[in-house]
Amino acid sequence: MRIIGITGGIGTGKSTILHLLEEKYQAYIVETDKLAHELMKPGCFAYNKIVEHFGMKILLEDKNIDRTKLGGIVFHDERERIALNDIVHPVVKQYIIADIENKRREGFVKIYVIEAALLIEDGYKDICDELWYIHVEKEERIKRLLAGRGESRKKWEAVIESQSSEEFYKKNCEKIVDNSKNLEKTADIVNDLLYKTI
Repeated sequence: MRIIGITGGIGTGKSTILHLLEEKYQAYIVETDKLAHELMKPGCFAYNKIVEHFGMKILLEDKNIDRTKLGGIVFHDERERIALNDIVHPVVKQYIIADIENKRREGFVKIYVIEAALLIEDGYKDICDELWYIHVEKEERIKRLLAGRGESRKKWEAVIESQSSEEFYKKNCEKIVDNSKNLEKTADIVNDLLYKTI
């Protein structure tokens, strides 16, 4: 089983790559953000720790975590953001490590893909066989974000600046996927990277 880590900044089209890997190569996809949301549900370890730290004020009537309220707290307080990450990220990683072992034992999955914005920072390099950096020039990313999500140019520039640099990704990733052109070009790059596996 080949374990691939997918990372890159906002607006680079990571979801397009994931969809391609899943549809064309039957890759098993884990998006860490979505998994984190699952592990924050009542009864899960992350849920208890989060409520313990942030208090009952972040809960909805049905006892689920109000992610909008929680997001508002961590967005305005760096220490609280770090505290949340310190709770959630290790739980997500622990789950993925166990899941990889299960998939290996079952023997059905050939390609296991982990997608995370902080893949490198959270130490997934030790888990993955290779890391892929999804690359798109800054101007193109802003154009896509404005078209797809609206808001203002100033906002997206600030978000991009707050994320890791292109140099950081290139230094830490074995493979670069240029996703700045059309889907056909991207599909060719992905096929080349996977050729020896499939």
